[in-house]
Amino acid sequence: MKGRWAAGIPPRYFVWIIRDRLAISERPGGYARNHRRVRRQEEIIWLQGNGFNRVVSLLASPHNLHAYDEVDLAWGHVPFPPGADPRLVLPDLYQQLDAWLADGERLLVHQEELGDRVMGVMGGYLLWSGKLPSSAQAITAIERIVKRQMGPEGRQLVTVVPSLVRPAGRA
Repeated sequence: MKGRWAAGIPPRYFVWIIRDRLAISERPGGYARNHRRVRRQEEIIWLQGNGFNRVVSLLASPHNLHAYDEVDLAWGHVPFPPGADPRLVLPDLYQQLDAWLADGERLLVHQEELGDRVMGVMGGYLLWSGKLPSSAQAITAIERIVKRQMGPEGRQLVTVVPSLVRPAGRA
């Protein structure tokens, strides 16, 4: 591989949620019919070259996970399909994110596309982890970071977070 492609390309709609620690994007390689194997490989090369230790997939299916295995890039799979109860999925996801971040890992979280669902999950994480004190602040922060307004689905996910059961020792 030569030239600028040797370093890969960033995943589409890549954005840092916590600078140099936690990022989100569209699924590496694109989503649905737009998914391209070559693009996925280029994006994985970029992730590795930029120090990412783990990709966290929220897809309902195990798509792409084999591609991470092929290059020894660790992954986490926390399925969060449409219709799933966030009260059952988010506590596990947030605890895993906390553990990986505490271990010094650099993470990329994705679903098919970067939309309200991923935005809501990340806004919820900022609230759940205590990085922001209120749902309104979490929503506003994510909207500013992603540079788009969060829709009703994402806002609903953030507002569920205060009702989640937290591990012992977490306020």
